[in-house]
Amino acid sequence: MTIKVAVVGASGRMGKLALDIIHGAPDLELHAALDSKSELSQVLGADVIFDATKLEISKQVVDFAIANSIKVLVATSGWSQGLLTEVSAKVGAGAVVVIPNFSIGSTLATKFAAEAAKYFDSIEIIETHHAGKIDSPSGTAVRTAELISESRKAAGKDQPLIPGVGQQARGEVVAGVPIHSLRLDGVSAKQEVNLGGKDEVLSISHSTGSVQAYALGILHSIRFTATANGLTVGLNKILGI
Repeated sequence: MTIKVAVVGASGRMGKLALDIIHGAPDLELHAALDSKSELSQVLGADVIFDATKLEISKQVVDFAIANSIKVLVATSGWSQGLLTEVSAKVGAGAVVVIPNFSIGSTLATKFAAEAAKYFDSIEIIETHHAGKIDSPSGTAVRTAELISESRKAAGKDQPLIPGVGQQARGEVVAGVPIHSLRLDGVSAKQEVNLGGKDEVLSISHSTGSVQAYALGILHSIRFTATANGLTVGLNKILGI
């Protein structure tokens, strides 16, 4: 079976990578490549939409996909738990797959951090991305914070806000976890979760050197989306980790 894929945001870093993956995979076929001047109607007839845009555009893409019964794979940052809840309520028989980070290493690091969070009461995240990334905190950091909170609640532990919340220099607090965002030249992507305990600190760090680190995750995710139903969030769900 050949999967016809429409790429929305084809001129961006992730969009270009998706095009390379589609051209190189024998079971994938490019249906359409859309940029900021394209009409969304060009995706009609595709089996899967790959969305790598900005959040406001991404929400329009998802709504269009649901309305036209096209499965959509979201690679756009900024999809908070509240927005995902809205999507879950309206996805119906369609399929929306949201992947905050396509890196297998990053997915494992987030899983390790969520597990470790059961045993530490002081947790902060530092995420660093290339200077061209316009949103902060990153979708990966937000998802990591949410999974940390869920893990702690499941273990019967409260996830209180940090002392001094509201002080801008303390970062943005997401699900009780402070996130500090850096945007620098010379960096692709890096995330470090620091967990503090009595006389010890555990740091779980992951970094990528280029967008090529996401290639295998994207390929797995496109194939998964083609047969998916409902809302799926996270590469871990696709890989079973």
